[in-house]
Amino acid sequence: MLNRREFLGAVGAAGVHLLQPIKVRAAAPTAPVAIGKCKSYGPEFVAAMDTMFDQIGGIGNLVRGKTVSIKINMTGSAQTRLGYLPAGRTHWTHPRTVGGIIHLLDKYGARRIRVLEGDIWPGSLEEWMAKQGWDPDLLLKAAPRVELVNTNLPYQGKKPYTRFPVPHGGLIFPAYDLNTAYAESDVLISMAKIKEHVTAGFTLSIKNLWGVTPCTIYGNNAPEDEPGLIPYGGRQDIGHNGRRQPPKSSPPEKDPASPRDDKYRIPRICAELSAAVPVDLAILDGIETITGGEIPHARWADFCKFVTPGVVAVGRNCVTTDAVGMAIMGFDPMADRGKPPFELCDNMLRFSEELGVGTRDLRNIEVIGTPIKDVVLNFRQNAGPRPAGVPGGPPSPAKK
Repeated sequence: MLNRREFLGAVGAAGVHLLQPIKVRAAAPTAPVAIGKCKSYGPEFVAAMDTMFDQIGGIGNLVRGKTVSIKINMTGSAQTRLGYLPAGRTHWTHPRTVGGIIHLLDKYGARRIRVLEGDIWPGSLEEWMAKQGWDPDLLLKAAPRVELVNTNLPYQGKKPYTRFPVPHGGLIFPAYDLNTAYAESDVLISMAKIKEHVTAGFTLSIKNLWGVTPCTIYGNNAPEDEPGLIPYGGRQDIGHNGRRQPPKSSPPEKDPASPRDDKYRIPRICAELSAAVPVDLAILDGIETITGGEIPHARWADFCKFVTPGVVAVGRNCVTTDAVGMAIMGFDPMADRGKPPFELCDNMLRFSEELGVGTRDLRNIEVIGTPIKDVVLNFRQNAGPRPAGVPGGPPSPAKK
């Protein structure tokens, strides 16, 4: 069985052959998902995760002696709040969950632990965290050999970026140029809140990969010929709406004539990232979160609600884990465009499944620990009235 670095090397060596569409396997792989009840951050979370790691077969053989990277989610800024609640309780990865996972990775023998996030900030991830009210030492001192990396900046060294081809040729892009910290990861963990998403329907471990694309290349103000020196601007022009292509040094889109609709593009880009950048461990935090959207934006303040599902989930396959996460939210992971939460968009799990990453069919996923039925919180029933133009809201007025 190939390890992570061998897999990425084989994908890179395949080169041009991966640019040709091929038929994927008929049966997508599966892996068990553990669910546990957890009401608080801190010791209760650490104990729950330790138990759940055992339930999915243990993580010692996965992380021992390895460089383990944790992709967290700090979308937006800490100033985007729901009332006076800190972002870690509503829409960000909670810093205490990150510290707890670092502690467990060290316990099970990880050689080096990195926390990765791509922030639109021209400095270190430590400094960004401090500006957002986090104490970086909570992470840096949770174990020896902990590093924090802002993957929106060029990686320090001879190779700032590494190319990650998308197996089977990709859906929007054939390959992505990412910070080399991802290529140096023997094990990649995606840690995400259980949330809805106004554009993509839901956001869990796969949608978290949207943030691996560096804004020096995929940002609105990236140069035309080569990556920028600092990130400047979001990913709307290249990612969401396809108004322009990445710098000429990176692969362009396969079909610039394809739809420029973000509800078409985002699910496909997230899915192909899940195939190009394999997630080895997906961790979902539903201890506290929000319903209605991915951030408590002022435009959505009336229907974003703070909820406390008191649940966590973990699995070795990001698709199976996200499928279980959707079920916890009261959604059907087999649903497609036109059905909740995909009234306005496509289902990214469908495309990840078609790319051979994993199955979204709950009938083929072993759920260990707490049954789904005991932790379901219907996100639609626990949000306020939705305006036009968002999933679950009334139709948008016809354009004149």
